[in-house]
Amino acid sequence: MDKRSFLKNLGMLPVAGVPLWQSLELLVKENDHRPAAELAKDEDFWEAIRGGYKLKPDYINLENGYYCFLPQEILERQIAHIREVNYQGSYYMRTVQWDNKKKMAAKLAELAGCLSEELVITRNTTESLDLVIGGQNWKAGDEAVMAEQDYGSMLNMFKLMEKKHGIINKIVSVPNHPTSDDEIVNLYANAITTKTKLLMVCHMINITGQVLPVRKICDMAHSKGVEVLVDGAHAFAHLNFSIGDLNCDYYGASLHKWLSVPLGAGILYVKKGNASHVWPLLASGVTDENDIAHLNQIGTHPVHTDLTIADAIDFYLKIGRERKESRLRYLQTYWTSKVRTLPHIEVNTPADPTRHCGIGNVGVKGMKPQDLADTLLKKYKIYTVAIDGAGVQGCRITPNLYTTTQELDAFVAALKDLG
Repeated sequence: MDKRSFLKNLGMLPVAGVPLWQSLELLVKENDHRPAAELAKDEDFWEAIRGGYKLKPDYINLENGYYCFLPQEILERQIAHIREVNYQGSYYMRTVQWDNKKKMAAKLAELAGCLSEELVITRNTTESLDLVIGGQNWKAGDEAVMAEQDYGSMLNMFKLMEKKHGIINKIVSVPNHPTSDDEIVNLYANAITTKTKLLMVCHMINITGQVLPVRKICDMAHSKGVEVLVDGAHAFAHLNFSIGDLNCDYYGASLHKWLSVPLGAGILYVKKGNASHVWPLLASGVTDENDIAHLNQIGTHPVHTDLTIADAIDFYLKIGRERKESRLRYLQTYWTSKVRTLPHIEVNTPADPTRHCGIGNVGVKGMKPQDLADTLLKKYKIYTVAIDGAGVQGCRITPNLYTTTQELDAFVAALKDLG
C-alpha cells in the first residue's frame, strides 16, 4: 500500500469502527521520523487528521480563534464524563471532585512547563487576567502599562481600576510590522515610570497574530521593579513554549481555544511566591495567602469539563507540539504569501516567521472590515471575523489542523476577486 492510500485509510478508520485515538497513534507512528517542517506540507497526513472532525458543510470555517471546537474523539469522551458525573451526582462532587481537579491542574502544569503549585484551572483567560488586575493592592496614582491591541475585557478591567482606585493607565500601540525586538521592548520600557506597578502584554496579539518578545519584555520590566502579566489566550497549545522560560509573574490562557478543551476552562499561572500579592476574586476557605488555591474559589462548576482536559492534552501531545505549531505556521504563510504583494491587499500580520504562527489578519483597501467579512460569508461561503480598531482594519483568519490548502486557495481566490 502506498503512502497516500495508507493515510486515507487511516482517516476512514473511525467510520469502520476503529477509534480515532488508535488510528491517530498509527498515523503519528508511521510519520514520527519525519521533520515537523516537512510534515507540515503533507496534505495527505493532515487530511487524515481532518477525518476526526465533524465539519459543518455550509461554509469554510476560518474563525477558529474564538473557539476551536473538539475533534470527535474528545467530544465523545466529554459526553462520557458528563454521563459519569451525572450518574454519581453528589457522591462524585463530595468525594473525588477536587482530587481530580488537582490531577488535571498538575497535568496542565507539566504541559505548561511550571510547578503544579503555580497553576490553577479557571474558567477562561478573562477570569484569570482580570483576577490579577483586580486583585492588586492598587493605590491612587499607581500606574499600569498595556497596549491598545490588548483584549477588550482586560482593558475594561484596567478602566474599572482607574474608576475604583484612581490608577493611571498608560497605553502604548504595538506596530503591526515592527523592525526588531528592541522596538517593541523599548515601546514598553518608555512607558514605565517609578509609579508603574504592573505591565500587561500579549504573548500573541489576538487581532493580528503577532508574537511578542515576552521574555525580553519581562526581563526589562523586572529590571525596573515591575511585575508582568501575560495574556496567553492564543499562544497556549499553539506555540511550543514553556511558561517558566518566559520569566513572567502571571500568565492566563483559555483552554477552549488551541488546546480544544470544551468551553469553560482556562488556566492561571502565578509565579511561586507571588500568590500573596493578589487578592482573590471570591472569598476562599484557603487561609494561606501563599497558596495559589486561595485565588481559585469559583463555586460549583461543570466538573466534566475539567475531566476532559486530560483527553485534550493527550490528543495534543499525540499530534505533537512541534508538528502542530509547524502546521499552523505553514497554513498562515501559505495564504499570506500569495496576497502580500497584491496592491489592493493589506496584510496586518508580520512576515517574519519569528513573529507569527497560525493567526493572520488581512484587509482589502477601501473596504470596511465588516463589509469584507459579510462579503466573504455571503458571496464566497467563508467565515471570518471583522477587526476594526487599534490600528488594525481587516479580517482575522484562524485556520485549524483540519483546514486544507484547497480551502485556503478558495480564500485567496476570493481576495483576488475583490481587487
